[in-house]
Amino acid sequence: MVSERPKPQTAMKWPVFAISCWVLALIAFVQLLVAGMALGTKFDQSRQVRYIEKEVPKTVIIRLPTPAKEPELASNPVVSRPPVARPAPAAPVIPEIAPTPVSTPKIDDPRSERLVKEARQAYVAGDMGVAIVKLEEARSISPEDPNVHYELGRVHELMGVFDVAAAHYEIVFQMGVSGAGSLYELAAGKLRDGFEQPDAMLGKLSLGRVRIFNEARHDDGQRVILTIPVQKAPAQEIDVKEIAVSVTFFNKTSKGEILQLEDKSWVKEQWVTLPFDWAGGEEDLRMTYQIPSQDEATAHLFGERTYYGQVVSLMYKGEVLDVQAWPRDLAARIAQQPAANPAGALQPDFQDTPPPDFDPNAGMLPPLKQQPLVPDLPRR
Repeated sequence: MVSERPKPQTAMKWPVFAISCWVLALIAFVQLLVAGMALGTKFDQSRQVRYIEKEVPKTVIIRLPTPAKEPELASNPVVSRPPVARPAPAAPVIPEIAPTPVSTPKIDDPRSERLVKEARQAYVAGDMGVAIVKLEEARSISPEDPNVHYELGRVHELMGVFDVAAAHYEIVFQMGVSGAGSLYELAAGKLRDGFEQPDAMLGKLSLGRVRIFNEARHDDGQRVILTIPVQKAPAQEIDVKEIAVSVTFFNKTSKGEILQLEDKSWVKEQWVTLPFDWAGGEEDLRMTYQIPSQDEATAHLFGERTYYGQVVSLMYKGEVLDVQAWPRDLAARIAQQPAANPAGALQPDFQDTPPPDFDPNAGMLPPLKQQPLVPDLPRR
């Protein structure tokens, strides 16, 4: 028998070694492939544009405007003051340190506050006697109030009693800013600069010829249109805020009574040209006075009312500079006014027809063209 030869061991182990090498090579190739894909993905992500949003706080400064205090006027006369054009707002500037505003101290006692308001109305209307009586009564209630002393100084200054005015201003000055507020600076200015003489503005401002259009048979009663020129001398500096025109209307009843107007809603006013440029040396104030129709029962009991006339007063800084009364007897009905219509003074110019551009449906009257001071004489 022939026996079989055993195979060498190297020949039996060769296939296992080869397979192991191929497996390791395949694993290495897969790892290289995965690493390449990872690098490619990272490279693509690095090429993408990223936007990052951030919130930046922004400071917005809101400025509250200071309300203008309207002047307090008398109850009976219609007082008109020309509006002052406000300057264009400047570019906003952020101050480093905001100053603390100094305000006018309030009047603690309500009775004194009412008396001071009534006194202001009185001296704006030209009744200085009533103003002093009201202020003295307020001083008896509030003897240390700076408002009362300042108003007393102002009224005595307008009357020309400068020593009494200076005494009241001195009391306000001695109170300082802590006691008198903004009145301290005003009183200090009065004591430093002195007082203006009562006749200092005479000849600088005056009333021109008042033009009257009387429409007795209007659709809704009687309508009267006044055009009141305010004339200024050349090369004179005038503070427009201090100009005031006071008009007191009078009616006449069918029973012969002459009554002063009490309802100011019958009057509408308008300054014809704004802002003031004093072209031609004057500015015109237009007033429309509307007397409503009456029913027969009211007219029978109280008499039918018709327009009788008016008293026009021109004031500057509370001082009456010029007065025109029409008819002349009305000058005696206004207390403590200078002599109205002296010899040679202008008389009203009565117009028979309204201006051509007048619109009766408009709430306020449109401007009129400049009228000649001397009316045209009738042709023969």
